[in-house]
Amino acid sequence: MSGPLKGIKVVDFTRVLAGPHFTKILCDMGAEVIKIEHPENGDLSRLGPPITKNFSHYYVQQNVGKKCISLDLNKKEGRVIVEQLIKKADIVAENFRPGTLAAFKLDYDSIKDLNKKLVYVSISGYGQDGPMRGKAAFAPTVHAECGTAFAKFKHENIKLTDFEAMQSDFSHADVYTGLEASISCLAALNNAQKTGIGQHIDISLAATMIAVNERAHAELSGDNDNGGEPFALSAPISPYLRLNSGEIIVIAASPILSFVFFRYARMMRRLDLIDNPKYKTAKLRRQNYKDLMKEVNDWVSTFRNAEDLEAQVSEAGLAIGKLRNMKEFAEGPWGDYWQIIRKIKIDKDNIIKIPGLPWKFSRTKCEPQNHLANRGMDNEKILVDLGYTKKEIKKLYLKNILSEGNI
Repeated sequence: MSGPLKGIKVVDFTRVLAGPHFTKILCDMGAEVIKIEHPENGDLSRLGPPITKNFSHYYVQQNVGKKCISLDLNKKEGRVIVEQLIKKADIVAENFRPGTLAAFKLDYDSIKDLNKKLVYVSISGYGQDGPMRGKAAFAPTVHAECGTAFAKFKHENIKLTDFEAMQSDFSHADVYTGLEASISCLAALNNAQKTGIGQHIDISLAATMIAVNERAHAELSGDNDNGGEPFALSAPISPYLRLNSGEIIVIAASPILSFVFFRYARMMRRLDLIDNPKYKTAKLRRQNYKDLMKEVNDWVSTFRNAEDLEAQVSEAGLAIGKLRNMKEFAEGPWGDYWQIIRKIKIDKDNIIKIPGLPWKFSRTKCEPQNHLANRGMDNEKILVDLGYTKKEIKKLYLKNILSEGNI
């Protein structure tokens, strides 16, 4: 295992997405991550299809490279094992509902004296304290509660009576929170290495979704940009257009915004549009948007392909992107260059494809491990490293403190 976090040890209680994504980042950067799972069920994401040879592709994407131990925290011997792991760890991560680990005396206040330098990261929907502390949280519910979904519907002109169109999409709250957990954890780890003292980090999905929303300044003020100029760098939806070649492209800005409209006029060689009474102001361009986009579409249809169009769009300081599916893009020249597809070998006949690393370090090369573990598969190795004998480990199995399984 190599990378800038080589030598860092992580005890990982997390499951499903927000927490596992966080600890996966640490793992991919070289940290040793020991994933602790329930002795019967394991991480729920192990059940998520598609599944190849007992491995959920969803689970593999977030957990490849981690070691897995499956033990019973209800029994003292199970908790003793975890305490020994914590004594040697730099980071503990959990994303249970607040208070869950306190019942096992494995919350931060209970274990901080075991390891003064420990950084303990807790991920939850609404925080460890406060009025929504105990509320169950999943990405769609958080998006609804904190205004993300409302802002999306407003931005896309979806009426709040159109329930067929009002659908949740990706698990942004989970993934963004995993990223924020990584950032804050590494900052605390840096501080602990300087001071010798660790700390507890409380991370909320709801707080994350407000913090990462580039339009939060307007949403929090109750401002609305439906009438005139769109807010800075938050133009209405960038238009998708079809070329005669059949390619679909997007131009990354809306001509409603005045300075962008002037660039459209220049790149289209249609300066007459600037003086057209229908397009004089942002408000008028909103009112006559269909007419304006017909002008743009007619112009786009004169190009043979996206490459020819891009050359002229670039002259105006704008950019285009061609609509593709992920597989097409990842298997193209850029994907080959970046090595964006990571192939995890299940056996000699089966592989699972997951994303490659999103960063490249100039000196500390990341070479993440492709270790794949069924639940409890690394029990013996982890306990041997802690000093347990094979006889003692066998006893733990007989007492149902340790277990193994496919799920």
